[in-house]
Amino acid sequence: MAAPPASADAPRLPPPPAAAGDGPDQPAERSETACEDRNAESLDRLLPPVGTRRSPRRRTTSQCKSEPPLLRTSKRTIYTAGRPPWYNEHGTQSKEAFAIGLGGGSASGKTTVARMIIEALDVPWVVLLSMDSFYKVLTTQQQEQAAHNNFNFDHPDAFDFDLIVSTLKKLKQGKSVKVPVYDFTTHSRKKDWKTLYGANVIIFEGIMAFADKTLLELLDMKIFVDTDSDIRLVRRLRRDISERGRDIEGVIKQYNKFVKPAFDQYIQPTMRVADIVVPWGSGNTVAIDLIVQHMHSQLEERKLRWDMAALASAHQCHPLPRTLSVLKSTPQVRGMHTIIRDKETSRDEFIFYSKRLMRLLIEHALSFLPFQDCVVQTPQGQDYAGKCYAGKQITGVSILRAGETMEPALRAVCKDVRIGTILIQTNQLTGEPELHYLRLPKDISDDHVILMDCTVSTGAAAMMAVRVLLDHDVPEDKIFLLSLLMAEMGVHSVAYAFPRVRIITTAVDKRVNDLFRIIPGIGNFGDRYFGTDAAPDGSDEEEVACTS
Repeated sequence: MAAPPASADAPRLPPPPAAAGDGPDQPAERSETACEDRNAESLDRLLPPVGTRRSPRRRTTSQCKSEPPLLRTSKRTIYTAGRPPWYNEHGTQSKEAFAIGLGGGSASGKTTVARMIIEALDVPWVVLLSMDSFYKVLTTQQQEQAAHNNFNFDHPDAFDFDLIVSTLKKLKQGKSVKVPVYDFTTHSRKKDWKTLYGANVIIFEGIMAFADKTLLELLDMKIFVDTDSDIRLVRRLRRDISERGRDIEGVIKQYNKFVKPAFDQYIQPTMRVADIVVPWGSGNTVAIDLIVQHMHSQLEERKLRWDMAALASAHQCHPLPRTLSVLKSTPQVRGMHTIIRDKETSRDEFIFYSKRLMRLLIEHALSFLPFQDCVVQTPQGQDYAGKCYAGKQITGVSILRAGETMEPALRAVCKDVRIGTILIQTNQLTGEPELHYLRLPKDISDDHVILMDCTVSTGAAAMMAVRVLLDHDVPEDKIFLLSLLMAEMGVHSVAYAFPRVRIITTAVDKRVNDLFRIIPGIGNFGDRYFGTDAAPDGSDEEEVACTS
């Protein structure tokens, strides 16, 4: 359900009450593209009071260039790079992300409003996308004009709207995207782009956020931040002088020549397409609270829940899928399983025989990679008709923590293999897996990917890991899920959602119990391998959270 349709007279929320008494002025909002400069006190004093301060509340500390994309508040950490949204048992996204557009003039406080919304929403994952990242690459002549404050950065033609639209579309679909990093000092894009991931909430802010028809259609709610022009000018002076190394004459020249005319011609008219107009920006806490209430109702309608009980019974009595390959149960393999399943086995023996099984599993999995005919010459000068790997590269991705124990076996049999990691844990309140960390090699979409986990019970974490790889454009038929032990439920879940993913294991057990432990099972693999204590409540936390 989208926000109310736009009209010629968008609802304009009332401005906040005037500040009482002669107390200090409220600090200006953080600029759109850089961290707040605490030293520009002379310009801060020019700002008029725009509202009473909230009762004692820590300001959100925003992140600078080298810091991770997150917000830290007094209560929690909010990951603003986003994450792949939760997918249903079919492996597909049930509903697209909720996209909010924040428009307004330069230095009107859009980013601060966005961050206040994020903090008040109380959601752990959100994408914050700035239009400033999408300035077009300038020609040599345009670079010279920009150096002399003669290039109009406040015109619609200065932005790459095609890239903005394609990026927002992919984010709404839950896919990862590459976003350019713009350097305002040199007026150019940096060499390295940053990666963002789809989330349940996307906030897109920029001066031209409502200037493109196709872009407007992607936004579920449109908010215009309306701030007095004098305040915006003072903020721009402070930002450009202290953060971008500009001189005051150049800033004023650019403002009078480009910024103010562009606001009157291109930006202010877009106020009519906004669903909500917020006067005074972040000072209007009443308006922000109303926006957050509406968003909560929208997110509640879009909330996804996976019925684990239904999933457990969905594939009972079905034959195991053809994409499953189980290592032949030779006396040697069965003997090693006997040792590692025995609760009396010492940790040293558990590690030794687990490693032996991992090596056999990896060797078995490599036989499913594509090979092509090739001819080599032996030292005796004779031709030998052999086989060679037909892919570009092999990448191993381990699901932490137990999955990383398989990395040495993979490195032992695959020369120069690249390794990535994914940390997935179960939300104890909802029972749903959540992505907390990932590190994947560049250009992983070109590789065959060996996804490693030691035990798979429900398949929930394995499914989310596969979704992460798919959202990084890894073809489904190039993903190989490897596990020492799997439950039939997990095999069916993964195969049903992703029928082209190859599933390879050394054994499949029939059941999972009420705690989603594999029966007869192997116990908590991570605890037994690393020598850590089991979960105090008796639940198989590792198996459900990190290895299921």
